[in-house]
Amino acid sequence: MKLTQTTIALFIFAFLFAGCKKTDTTPRLIFKFKFDPTQTRYNSFGQIQDTLPTGHAGQSPVFNAMSAHYIELAKGPLDTLGGDGVLYIAPETTAGGSKAIDFAQSTFAKDGEVFYSMPLKDVSAGDYQYLRVSLAYQNYDVNLYVDTTISGFHITNESPCTVASFIGYKTYVSNNYKVKNQTITAPGNHLQGYWGFEYSTSFSGYPYNLLTSGQAPAGATTVVNPLFATSPIPAGSCLVTGGFNGGNLHITGNETKDIVVTVSLSTKKSFEWVEVVNDGKWEPTKGEYIVDMGIRGMIPSAQY
Repeated sequence: MKLTQTTIALFIFAFLFAGCKKTDTTPRLIFKFKFDPTQTRYNSFGQIQDTLPTGHAGQSPVFNAMSAHYIELAKGPLDTLGGDGVLYIAPETTAGGSKAIDFAQSTFAKDGEVFYSMPLKDVSAGDYQYLRVSLAYQNYDVNLYVDTTISGFHITNESPCTVASFIGYKTYVSNNYKVKNQTITAPGNHLQGYWGFEYSTSFSGYPYNLLTSGQAPAGATTVVNPLFATSPIPAGSCLVTGGFNGGNLHITGNETKDIVVTVSLSTKKSFEWVEVVNDGKWEPTKGEYIVDMGIRGMIPSAQY
C-alpha cells in the first residue's frame, strides 16, 4: 500500500491522540504526616510537659507508619466536634460486637507520605484555626534492653524492637496483624492502649526471638487537646487537636492549586514506661511495663 503524506499524518495524529491520557487537575487538600522527636512535648491539656513523672522513663520512637481514623477542621475554639468541618471518617465495623475501627481497611502512611487527600471544592470555604486528627494505629521501633542470666551466662544487650501500638478508641482485628516480620493472632475488638511487639536479636551467635502483646491501663494514653475546656473530646478517643502554625488555614473555594497540610506530630518521649531499674532503659524482663504511647502534640501547617 502506498502511503501518502496525508495518510502518514493521520497515523501520527492517531498515535499521539492514543498516547494522551486525561489527568485530573482538580486542586486538592492534601494531608501528610511528619514525626518530630524534637517538637515540644505536651500533656493532655496542651500544657508543656518535658518532665516525666517520678519513676517513669521514655523514648522517642522511630516511626514506620501511622493511620488516622478521623479528620476535622475547626474555625474556632468553640466549634463542637462533628460539625461542618468533618472531612474524613475511616471505615468502622461491628463484627467484633460493638462499633470499632476496621483495621483491615485502615490506610497507613510513613513520614512525609500522604495519609489523606480530597478535592478542595468539597471543603467549605473559610478560615480554619484548628485541625483535629483522630490517630488510630502506630508502628515504630524503640530500644529494648536485656540484662539477665541465661544458662549461667550473663547477657547484656540493647537493640531495637518493633511495636504495633493501637491508640484508637477501639480497633477490630479480623484475625491477625503483622508487627514487623511476624504476625500476632488476636481476633476481635481491642481497646485503646493495646500493643504487640517483636524483638529479634542474638546472644553469642544464638538467635533470640520474642513476640508478645499487652494492654496499657485504661485512660493512660495521652491525647493532646488544648481546647479541652471549650471543646472536649469523647473519653477513650485519640482525637488530637492542634492550631495551625503561621496563621489559619484559608480556603476560598476558588483554589487553582493544591494545598498541602503537613501534620507535624511530637514523638518526644511518647513511649513511656514505669521504671524498675532507674537507668532510663526499657527493660521488660525486669518487669518494666508500658503506660503511655500517645502522641505528645500536633502542629499543622499549610503550604499553598
